[in-house]
Amino acid sequence: MPETQEKPVGLTRDVGWQIGARRTLDVGLEEAWEWLISQDGVLAWLGEPEELIFEVGQDYSLADGSYGEIRVFKPNSHLRMTYQPGGWSRPSTIQVRVMARKDRTSIIFHEEHLPDAEARQQRRQHYFNALDVTEEWVES
Repeated sequence: MPETQEKPVGLTRDVGWQIGARRTLDVGLEEAWEWLISQDGVLAWLGEPEELIFEVGQDYSLADGSYGEIRVFKPNSHLRMTYQPGGWSRPSTIQVRVMARKDRTSIIFHEEHLPDAEARQQRRQHYFNALDVTEEWVES
């Protein structure tokens, strides 16, 4: 009987490497959403934008040379966008979602089509750092 190999965590057949990060915080849904699309919020989870307009079809660019396009933008719900940093052969897809949990809100980041396990680990750390910054904002 052949040995079965376990698939590495974060590797899927359909979208390749992916990462998800979430945290439920003591903040209202609309307030959380406004933070995420604010200048400080965007800086925490995406980077420093040179140009970023949250409208479907809009291209954006970041100070580090990364760029992408807004694909879905549903206020107080979620957004999807492509993300293409230098050195990646194809863009990933980032989804940011807020979900009401009684008087709290879950903030969820998901990114798929990452190039490899190393990028997955880097992006994992990136999103957990963004959640830490967001939690600090909530507590201040």
